[in-house]
Amino acid sequence: MAEVLDLDCVVVGGGVVGLAVAREIAIGGREVVLLEAEPTTGSVTSARNSEVIHAGLYYATGSLKAELCVAGKRMLYDYCRLRSVPHRNCGKLVVAASEAELGYLEKLSRQARANGVEDCYLIDAAELTRREPQIRGFAALVSPSTGLIDSHGLMQAYTADIEANGGAVVCNSPVVEGELVADRVRLSVGGRDPAIIEARLVVNAAGLNAWALSGSLLGLNAGTIPPRHYAKGCYFALTGRAPATQLIYPVPEPGGLGVHLTLDLAGQARFGPDVEWVEAIDYDVDPVRAEKFYSAIRRYWPDLADGALQPAYAGIRPKIAGPDAGGGGDFVIQGPQQTGHPAYLALYGIESPGLTASLAIAQKVAQLAA
Repeated sequence: MAEVLDLDCVVVGGGVVGLAVAREIAIGGREVVLLEAEPTTGSVTSARNSEVIHAGLYYATGSLKAELCVAGKRMLYDYCRLRSVPHRNCGKLVVAASEAELGYLEKLSRQARANGVEDCYLIDAAELTRREPQIRGFAALVSPSTGLIDSHGLMQAYTADIEANGGAVVCNSPVVEGELVADRVRLSVGGRDPAIIEARLVVNAAGLNAWALSGSLLGLNAGTIPPRHYAKGCYFALTGRAPATQLIYPVPEPGGLGVHLTLDLAGQARFGPDVEWVEAIDYDVDPVRAEKFYSAIRRYWPDLADGALQPAYAGIRPKIAGPDAGGGGDFVIQGPQQTGHPAYLALYGIESPGLTASLAIAQKVAQLAA
């Protein structure tokens, strides 16, 4: 029979957001254990993205994405400097490929200001060419506070903070099922050391699996679980030197920000993600998808050579809104009032800009838990 453990706080999910939440709770003085199903933390969604520190331009004013991205960006830059997490404030350009797209840039500039992002400004084609000679466009919106981060370095720092404040991170520990009982949550944990856990607080930060975890909890009202959609995005790596020193974004598409040029901290370029709506989790990159990448990229980098793109990796974004609703949707962060149980908090749809917003999300969760 599995051992029964009495715990104060359990965070389920060891991605960047789950780690940030566990860190915040531990710093607040509570005993916290983070459970991660995989052999290592941050190996799923948190390892399969653009590693961009977003400024907060795109999101609807008043939404959680806008609020937590803008606040989280400031907190993240401060944290990276304090903890020596590798990052670079490189800036980005959102490029209008034609005069028809200029109106979108003007709208995006107004959206940014409404969200509290005060440093964006428009440049014309001549200035764009001066800054990035290989990039072509009618105009561009400059976002100086966009940056890059070593996401694994960030998660290592979060983990160190958890452990320094008395918390524990336990991998190979999938939550199989659970039950809401009185003022606690009972969880059945599988893996090499199966256990039954009863906790006074459980935070579901399981990312792609957040819906499955909530669905397995006896006593939880299924009506509290929002719709679930998966948007797969593929990335292709560039062979050769990067054509720009800043991040280059096109005008967005439904469900994503368009096939953009991003860089790693060593300056190597990759492009992505595209958007493919899927039902199952699958990280294969079909080389045929490169055909659409070439045409999308050449709208702002016309000199991209044939054969220069190689399949890199794919990620899947958990969303609460599907293609019929434009592929957007906000973060969903449910406290006890929303879940209907005093010991259960749940996070759904934590996609981009979740990494940027991780510290701000963690603060919000800790406030709801209190």
